[in-house]
Amino acid sequence: MDEQSPPETTTGSAPVEISVISGLDQITAQEWDSCACPDGAGQRPFDPFTTYRFLSALEQSGSVGADSGWMPRHLVARQDGRLVGVMPAYAKTHSQGEYIFDYNWAHAYENAGGAYYPKLQSAVPFTPVTGRRFLTASGLDELATGALVQGAVQLAAQNELSSLHVTFCTEEEALAGEQMGLLRRTGQQFHWYNDGYADFDAFLSALSSRKRKNIRKERRTAQDFGGTIHSFTGDQIQPEHWDAFWLFYQDTGMRKWGTPYLTRAFFDLAHEQLRDDILLVMCERDGRWVAGALNFIGRDTLYGRYWGCLEDHPCLHFEVCYYRAIDYAIEHELVRVEAGAQGPHKLARGYLPTQVHSLHWIADQGFRDAVARYLDAERDAVDEEIEVMTAYGPFRKEKGEYNG
Repeated sequence: MDEQSPPETTTGSAPVEISVISGLDQITAQEWDSCACPDGAGQRPFDPFTTYRFLSALEQSGSVGADSGWMPRHLVARQDGRLVGVMPAYAKTHSQGEYIFDYNWAHAYENAGGAYYPKLQSAVPFTPVTGRRFLTASGLDELATGALVQGAVQLAAQNELSSLHVTFCTEEEALAGEQMGLLRRTGQQFHWYNDGYADFDAFLSALSSRKRKNIRKERRTAQDFGGTIHSFTGDQIQPEHWDAFWLFYQDTGMRKWGTPYLTRAFFDLAHEQLRDDILLVMCERDGRWVAGALNFIGRDTLYGRYWGCLEDHPCLHFEVCYYRAIDYAIEHELVRVEAGAQGPHKLARGYLPTQVHSLHWIADQGFRDAVARYLDAERDAVDEEIEVMTAYGPFRKEKGEYNG
């Protein structure tokens, strides 16, 4: 994509100038994080995924850019020279690594004679985690969001791209974007919510008897795998842990995606720049690391990202990915655990269906109308499915049901 930058937008009392950068090395970390983390230094970000350190690690490691199909095209908004907002964005030549899927849209568009790729995608690559996509300076949400939406649409239109997609945005952003003419889409994930539990047993007491007994059985089974489960964060994480985790990640990536998305260099950069944002749960047996899960720590949320293993042990995946995450969230008084994309099996383990959101703009009016009709029906279906699954969830229907 040999892009043209969009022109100035007219949002606010003075024009907002939108520029496009092809890498985070074209803006300072301080500038970017003034919008990604507007609360200032010393505060843990609500999520680490739109921080300069995370997105630049993807670029520096070669996980995006080059032949990855994710070409950075980040938007930067300034008013009278003052930075008011930024937006992580990529020119995409495929739909891999997104988790809000539009493959059917691409097939339909191309069958009708159109070229669906490249498209413009505002997202955190390979990361199905809800977070802000219109990153705004403190107190300038409305001004900067309007300018970034207008600038992204103009960028896609001027460069004759088929579409713009803003995935895993917040609900507030989705509703605001819909008011500005974008198409709103909903999907679902499974999240665990902390109801002020004092410990894991207090969480179990809120579940139905059958689910409670099953979880206890799974935890006992997992802990009998013949080794020890460790939790590391910050300086507790050592390079040897990443050597082992890279093998776990490759195994999972080869089975699920065909090719792992992240490069080995990303994990070295994560050790250097992100280890304070990371909880690494590792399983050791006979002096050898055999399985592990990588989580990222937000201000009020723990984000489960990757799991892998070199040995299969019953229920170890549930213990390492779900129950240890709940343990950590309770201990550190976090509000919730987001355990990644898909997975109705999480429902029986205390994770409830939760809406996720995205926004879309499509250049062709006829195709846009067809997608809009599809999204209307899809939203109704998602709402109904969430309602049904919540009703059949693992929690006690009556507070007095508890019987040990």
